[in-house]
Amino acid sequence: MKRTLFFLCIMLIVTSLTTYLPSFVSADNKENRIVHAEKLHLREGPGLSYPILDTLEQNEKLKVLDSEGDWLYVETGGKKGWVASWLTQKEQNRDAKKYAVIQVDHLNIRLEPSLDSPVIGQLFTGEQVAVQDERDQWVQIQYQQSTGWVSSDFITIKEEKYEESNNATEEPERIEAEEADHFTITVDAVIVRKKPNLKSKKLGIANKGEEYTVLDRDHHWLQIDFHGKKGWIYSFYGSFDSAAKDEDNQSNRITIIYNGTNIREEPSTSFNVLMNAQAGEQYDVITVDGDWYKIQLPNDEIGYVAGWVVSTNGQPQLEEKKEKRKKGTLNGVTIVLDPGHGGNDQGTAGLRNTIEKEITLKTAELLRSKLQQAGANVYLTREFDVYVGLQKRVAMAHQQAADAFISIHYDASEDRTISGFTTYYYHSYQESLAQYVHEGVAKQLSLRDRGVQKGNYLVLRENKQNAVLLELGYLSNPGEEKVINTDRFREQATMGIYEGILKYFDDQLKRLGHN
Repeated sequence: MKRTLFFLCIMLIVTSLTTYLPSFVSADNKENRIVHAEKLHLREGPGLSYPILDTLEQNEKLKVLDSEGDWLYVETGGKKGWVASWLTQKEQNRDAKKYAVIQVDHLNIRLEPSLDSPVIGQLFTGEQVAVQDERDQWVQIQYQQSTGWVSSDFITIKEEKYEESNNATEEPERIEAEEADHFTITVDAVIVRKKPNLKSKKLGIANKGEEYTVLDRDHHWLQIDFHGKKGWIYSFYGSFDSAAKDEDNQSNRITIIYNGTNIREEPSTSFNVLMNAQAGEQYDVITVDGDWYKIQLPNDEIGYVAGWVVSTNGQPQLEEKKEKRKKGTLNGVTIVLDPGHGGNDQGTAGLRNTIEKEITLKTAELLRSKLQQAGANVYLTREFDVYVGLQKRVAMAHQQAADAFISIHYDASEDRTISGFTTYYYHSYQESLAQYVHEGVAKQLSLRDRGVQKGNYLVLRENKQNAVLLELGYLSNPGEEKVINTDRFREQATMGIYEGILKYFDDQLKRLGHN
């Protein structure tokens, strides 16, 4: 009996001693990180109440052995202990860096990766910021002289390669550049560094309103004449003013805001697409043609891009002009069409292998043509087979200040006998548009009318604009699938949506007392 009690006591002691010793992870799951804070305590256990073993310095490397909640069990300098994960960041590959292209205006920068965290600043469409870390749906960015967090739903992350210069001298030589670009600082203050690297030595501080001569460029880094020395700063902390710039040009270079942006043959959405540009890509501007930029493309080709889908040196893009509207037209009306699904999200599929993502795009393209002919400014949330997050679809409606947002889908059910089309809205201010569009479709289609219903869909719920979602029949119903997958059906469906939209906006004019 005594022997049994002795072993039980030993087991309890061992258990208590090993409570906070982690079970080690495999070598494949180890992840190197570095200390992000100026000081970081290495503790005995995963919490602020545990004794401090050591104090670590900023940029000190950590070998991660295990984790528990927001705490990491690490090894550094021969010592092991726990550190707060939110005060560390992933060790960046020195051959690559990431930056984020902002896709909405007034994007909040928060102190911590939480909606409850204080807002420390805001970013605007087209701005580009260095990425420090990624966590769930949040991205840590470099913001002025500190860091902050932004939602990943409203940005596009890009990666670029660079080689750090090894020939920079300790005492930079003076330079002379008579016809170089000039760069004016537009933030309160920005660090000037010795090399194009966030970890490089600081040469000094450039203040708002100060102008510097640009000597060289390395992706988004600019080398400037900093009081007779060569220094490097990020280009999104200011704007250019080139002495040699053509007076007719409003900007030397534009930056693409959205993935899949169309570059066209001529300055109009009715002309052929030459290529698709990706967020973050930059092009030299030849001239400005109304709301369009004439740009230099690779292989000496020329193309046009709309001014409202680009940024110019961090400055706001051109605003699309709206014409005065008359009854029977959609002049000045901005409509965002949302072809459901795309990319790795195919949506539903019928027995005849009709894929939802494919026919939603075909339907949207046909509807766009009708709306444009009536004078509307039309945008698609996607123009080819790519996945676009739901929040980004909503963000586009907000960005374009859409007068109407139309999300196009096709339905499915386990019961293959269910059929018909449905129109959904969520907010009360969306119901009127839903009624008009649904009535227009009902006049054109012979499918069962399932009515206008309130639907808790994110693209409706989170949308501040007038938005509706259409389910144009059931692909799960073999008979209905056969009807849906025809040119005649799409022509009827889009004509019905078009007529409903036109009648809705004509009614708005009537209410306002216009002819």
